[in-house]
Amino acid sequence: MSRILRARMIVTLSFIFGFITALPAAAVAQSMPIAMPDNAKAKTYGGGWECNKGYREANGACVAVKIPQNAFGTDRSYGSGWDCKRGYLKSGQSCNLFKVPKNAYLNSAGDSWKCNRGYRETDESCIAVKVPKNAFLTDSSYGTGWECDRGYQPVNETCAAIKIPSNAYLSASANGWKCDRGYRPTRTACIAVKVPKNAYFVDISYGTGWKCNRGFTAVNETCVALKIPPNAHIDFSGDSWDCSPPYRKRDNGCILR
Repeated sequence: MSRILRARMIVTLSFIFGFITALPAAAVAQSMPIAMPDNAKAKTYGGGWECNKGYREANGACVAVKIPQNAFGTDRSYGSGWDCKRGYLKSGQSCNLFKVPKNAYLNSAGDSWKCNRGYRETDESCIAVKVPKNAFLTDSSYGTGWECDRGYQPVNETCAAIKIPSNAYLSASANGWKCDRGYRPTRTACIAVKVPKNAYFVDISYGTGWKCNRGFTAVNETCVALKIPPNAHIDFSGDSWDCSPPYRKRDNGCILR
């Protein structure tokens, strides 16, 4: 047997021997019970242990969670391990009573307060909302806390009656007015729309308030009949014309392409 072959056999046998001797040690390590500190239990899933309820892990041990007065323990593995009771706020390692001002109530979370209906928050207190005549209380947390009745509009801290001019009516929003059909608004009045001959009234808030009939075009305050050249027709707008194919527009007439 050569020296090279003999050396390879020695290396192989050494590896096999080492593997066999390691097996009992691994089996012993797996069969050894998990060392748990006091006030701990084995984890439901996986290996290891976890502290019982009311205890927290610290340097390999389970120490009791110190719950201050007006607090309760939690099952969370993070944080302090306790929360303050409703109506108390955490301050360092204690729970202080939450002060609710007069005419207020504790919110659903128990960590803040809100003013009762009819009161508004001002400088950490709740003051009564002053509702003027011809107004009503609202539940909005912003603004004045009141709105004017229908037909009235806010003026400073009061509600003044809306002055509706002739040929007008109160708008749906009840905070202004609109002109009757056939009238247009100015700043303080409704004036009749003058519809010229060969036109009709249009109920829109901009423009002249009227539109020329088809075949007529607006010139100043009148409707003038369109002058349609040969080989042309009234276009889709109704107040101009376009050339019929195969003609095309040039100046004021239609020429072949």
